[in-house]
Amino acid sequence: MTNKIDHVAIIMDGNGRWAKGRGMPRLKGHEAGARAARKAVEAARERGIGYLTLYAFSSENWRRPKDEVEGLFTLLEGFIDREIDRLVESGVRLHTIGDLSKFPPGLSRKIALTAQKTEGNSGLHLTVALNYGGRNEIVRAVRRIMKDGLLPEAIDEDVLPRYLDTSFMPDPDLLIRTGGERRISNYLLWQLAYTEIYFSDILWPDFDESALDAAISWFSTRQRRFGMTPEQVEGDPLP
Repeated sequence: MTNKIDHVAIIMDGNGRWAKGRGMPRLKGHEAGARAARKAVEAARERGIGYLTLYAFSSENWRRPKDEVEGLFTLLEGFIDREIDRLVESGVRLHTIGDLSKFPPGLSRKIALTAQKTEGNSGLHLTVALNYGGRNEIVRAVRRIMKDGLLPEAIDEDVLPRYLDTSFMPDPDLLIRTGGERRISNYLLWQLAYTEIYFSDILWPDFDESALDAAISWFSTRQRRFGMTPEQVEGDPLP
């Protein structure tokens, strides 16, 4: 049995090291990373993946040098300007998760407008995590629950996800982290409970269609048990 893959989440790591290895400023690495993100979106769409979630700016990234943060915002704005028509034409619907309240107002408006322009699309759901942290997401969800006045006994594992940023999407089937690190870095902490995690040593700017296919091929060999024994996983070819 081949595992069905509907949602791929990616931690796009390695831009800075890619640039450093070429004697370039870090922002050149982020520019190359933006081009890789575009390729990933197109490749996911061509392969019939329903949801692609990209970790673009974490709540911890504010600790980086000010010029790098501002450069990332400029890159994001340029990416939106260049890609909006392509997203609309290719049927991609844009979502964001995270707290955008700290972003420059102009950039926040542009992100919201892009999401609005693509909200009628029914193809790939592209979600970009911006000023996102898994712990912060859960805290914000709890605050919303309290604001709604839910009683403690009314809160369970079905109710809480409705208050998460990701309430509109299924949990990821596959998480890919590039760049050689082996951690999830505060990303989708609730949602990754039964996600298969694939670590790649490839730096993100070099992560291309063949690298994505390798990750998908690896995923197809995994025995997804969801707490069951191997004997209970009917039809799985693995021992």
